[in-house]
Amino acid sequence: MIIGVLGGGQLGRMLAMAALPLGVRTRFLDTSPEAPAAAVGELVVGDAADPAVMARFVRGLSLVTYEFENFSADIVEAAQAHVPVYPPATALRTGQDRLREKTLFADLGINVPAFAPADSEEELTRALARIGTPCVVKTRRMGYDGKGQAVVRTPEDARALWARLGGVPLLVEAFVPFTSEVSIIGVRSLQGEVRTYPLVNNVHVGGILRQSLCPAPGVPAGVEETARAHMSAVLERLEYVGVLAIEFFEVSGRLLANEMAPRVHNSGHWTIEGAHTSQFENHVRAVCGMPLGDTGARGASMMLNIIGEPVDAARRLQMGARVHVHDYGKEPRAGRKVGHLTIVADTPGEIEPVYAPVRG
Repeated sequence: MIIGVLGGGQLGRMLAMAALPLGVRTRFLDTSPEAPAAAVGELVVGDAADPAVMARFVRGLSLVTYEFENFSADIVEAAQAHVPVYPPATALRTGQDRLREKTLFADLGINVPAFAPADSEEELTRALARIGTPCVVKTRRMGYDGKGQAVVRTPEDARALWARLGGVPLLVEAFVPFTSEVSIIGVRSLQGEVRTYPLVNNVHVGGILRQSLCPAPGVPAGVEETARAHMSAVLERLEYVGVLAIEFFEVSGRLLANEMAPRVHNSGHWTIEGAHTSQFENHVRAVCGMPLGDTGARGASMMLNIIGEPVDAARRLQMGARVHVHDYGKEPRAGRKVGHLTIVADTPGEIEPVYAPVRG
């Protein structure tokens, strides 16, 4: 079986590495001949919107999936004309539009920060008055790793902010003084089987994920059960197939949904060494119609992103035998994720002496 992956970044690379032991090969479509996934799978270089490129990509494939969501859902629908695509295009359209995303959560009874759309400078002014300041203003599409968003302190910032964010449709959200940031990863199979991974605590610095801790420390009783229920509701509503991540703000034991990602996710990298079945293997299992694997944790795990500096595996492995290094094969530059470390131990107390937690 050969599966196609739209995008050839590090997430695709890790999907390919998980697929190979299952007897599944991968082919990637990316605009860059230097895409990280090229080291572990076949790479088609070109524009996915070009019908000739798409035809070459899908030839001989059993199905298509994707490892990032910042492309037109029309591309997924073009691929669906040839082979099945999972997750479905409806999930992609929802996950890449913050207004659709928040509306879905609200429709399912999942708590969210107060929000209002703004499609013009005048609407932005009205939305700021309605939501109040401070608040967070985000582009409805294409923002990630802190890009395409800003904290607004006063309503007078509207004009400058509209210009700064490119004059595109925006979403205004109430500022949340959260206790912690947590996320949950779930997976749903072609047969409708659903499994979820343990809740993790995330630390972001400058809008970029720096660290994930599993199990999430200090989370009040019942919060994880609530997150699992929310995940199941979203998976079922979207008739989802594959891995999905949902990020929440935890506010004194109450969860507010922030956003979702219709793909394997950075906050699930710990599962490669720290869970019985990684998120990457379970994504491959799900889209290929295989039974899902055990999502339980093997112990405690800490994942740390390596950002903007060389991976230097030899130096980092000197931290100890419990440290696992992942080098994505990318040239370092400011703000770029070039690798990650995972530290796995029997208990959380055994991790901190190896690498003290990051404070956001």
